[in-house]
Amino acid sequence: MSKFLSDFKDFALKGNVIDMAVGVIVGGAFGKIVSSLVNDIIMPVISLCTGGSGYKNLKYVITAAQPARDGVAAVEEVAVNYGLFIQNVVDFFIIAFSIFIALRFAMKLKKKEAEPTPEPEPAPTKEEVLLTEIRDILKKDSEAGK
Repeated sequence: MSKFLSDFKDFALKGNVIDMAVGVIVGGAFGKIVSSLVNDIIMPVISLCTGGSGYKNLKYVITAAQPARDGVAAVEEVAVNYGLFIQNVVDFFIIAFSIFIALRFAMKLKKKEAEPTPEPEPAPTKEEVLLTEIRDILKKDSEAGK
């Protein structure tokens, strides 16, 4: 039993599993934010522009609802709710665009971290300075002797 618990602890505490759990939680919260953006801000503006009550209410009625009468059961409306489909498509594109922007931003940050900063040239050692001076003196002497 302790081997099982040890294996489970090793699995659960791996960095990737914890990162994935955090991603799922943040993704759920992000989905709520985007849904609120679409439902509470974008769709009311679109419905104002189109003059309607919003996309949610757009539908094609196949069979109209009939109330119950004379012992006959009521018949519910059968409709194709294409307005909800339109809203879900808009939700999808906004979420996809938001994730694209977030990933692009993350990749730029990752590139900046990955790029090594160029280190300045180290100062020449005493030996290098001395050898350079000797070279310059010999060059000067050989030019003067010509």
